Amino acid sequence: METKVRWTGYVALIFVFLFFSGIFTSSEGPLQALDFNNIVGEFGVLGDLGEGEGTLASSFRGINGTGARDGFLFALTLVPAVMFSLEIIKIVEYFDGLNAAEHLLSPLLRPLLGIPGSSGITLVASLQSADAGASMMKQMADADRLNEQEKVIFCAFQFSAGAALTNFLGSGAALFPYLGGVPILVPLLVIFFYKFVGANLMRLYLRKFPISKTPAEGEV
Repeated sequence: METKVRWTGYVALIFVFLFFSGIFTSSEGPLQALDFNNIVGEFGVLGDLGEGEGTLASSFRGINGTGARDGFLFALTLVPAVMFSLEIIKIVEYFDGLNAAEHLLSPLLRPLLGIPGSSGITLVASLQSADAGASMMKQMADADRLNEQEKVIFCAFQFSAGAALTNFLGSGAALFPYLGGVPILVPLLVIFFYKFVGANLMRLYLRKFPISKTPAEGEV
């Protein structure tokens, strides 16, 4: 029997898609609060050596760090985005947004990627933040919304060109002047196309070599 989805689920689904889409990244005024990256924000600068002397550090992480200490500070920079995205998915789940996504998006995502429609929220989030997408996918897997094969396929999709929208429109913007007469949208579409190609190559591989169930501890 099909699960009945509350109307709040559809509202939450629309909101979270807009929130992770990046549409409001460059908005002015209160609309900035509707964007994930704007809410996560940035760390401040530790200090300045004076006019023309440069900065002491670009952020609290500092410069020229090495080893485990620098790795720890880098990991610390990921915490706000990961924690915040996990809370967002919990709120959406409370309002029935994941069930709404399952109902609306499964007819699209099942044939395209072989994953359930409830993955749609995580998919959109991964286009703006690789860390958010990874943590949200893990949470869905822990809630048994993804089986072993779906997890591997979804990882293949996310791993290729992670945070595609953010990186393309951010660091990739430096290449825009060299595109000639090619519209900016074309390279982005190529990136998306090959993300789907990669995920479906993984689907074909798993059909040939399906993931066997790992025996529980103590089983022979």
